[in-house]
Amino acid sequence: MTPPLFTDLAVIVTGAGSGIGRATAVAFAKAGAHVLGVGRRRDALEETASLHPGIGVHAADLRADGAPRAIVEDALERWDRLDVLVNNAGATAVMTLAETDPEQVRNVFDLNVIAPSLLSHAALPGLRATRGSIVNISSTYGHRPLPHSGHYAASKAALEQLTRTWAVEVAPDGVRVNAVAPGPTATDVMLAAGLSPDEIAQLDKANAERIPMGRIASPDEVAAWVLRFADPTVSFVTGQVLTVDGGLEHT
Repeated sequence: MTPPLFTDLAVIVTGAGSGIGRATAVAFAKAGAHVLGVGRRRDALEETASLHPGIGVHAADLRADGAPRAIVEDALERWDRLDVLVNNAGATAVMTLAETDPEQVRNVFDLNVIAPSLLSHAALPGLRATRGSIVNISSTYGHRPLPHSGHYAASKAALEQLTRTWAVEVAPDGVRVNAVAPGPTATDVMLAAGLSPDEIAQLDKANAERIPMGRIASPDEVAAWVLRFADPTVSFVTGQVLTVDGGLEHT
């Protein structure tokens, strides 16, 4: 039997307590990796870790001073290497221009742009040593308008441009940087943004009607592409943003 693709490699996944982050952490662990699941809610992380013995947890607010360095040091202390960083943690906000709230704007950019920037910076020496890779989680709305959530869309557009720029900067070191841009996916992100379960159900239904494939994605479908980009054998692909949205971006 062919051994798992990521046997004994070390992976950091942020936002691992639910949704795409949880699915990604489990997928890497099933493929043989040592996974450090990062998030603010220890109970949610421990629930993720209960799904596979290859997952460890590190509870932290990525925006806190010193958090990026501490996360990377934790991974290196556990496994003495770092091969993949998945910047999945993020925040959204339902907010029109007329309703712009400074605190919400700062929160979205702090978590979606600044946090992955600082964590990637902290991880870079370890990734250089293993010729590893970074996979950023963007959104189909990183490259198309999203009325009522423009700041979220803008933060993902920034992350996509960082993906391309970092890819060029670190390519001489053998480090690859790519992004997966999911469309509407069955996660609890909108619940965290303040929508009620009924509102989320209505939104999911409306999104499914707009998507050519007639449904929203599952977290596992997105995670599969994260692993594909991180695959060490995909050694000549960098600076790419792959949209996984059932054809929504073409409507």
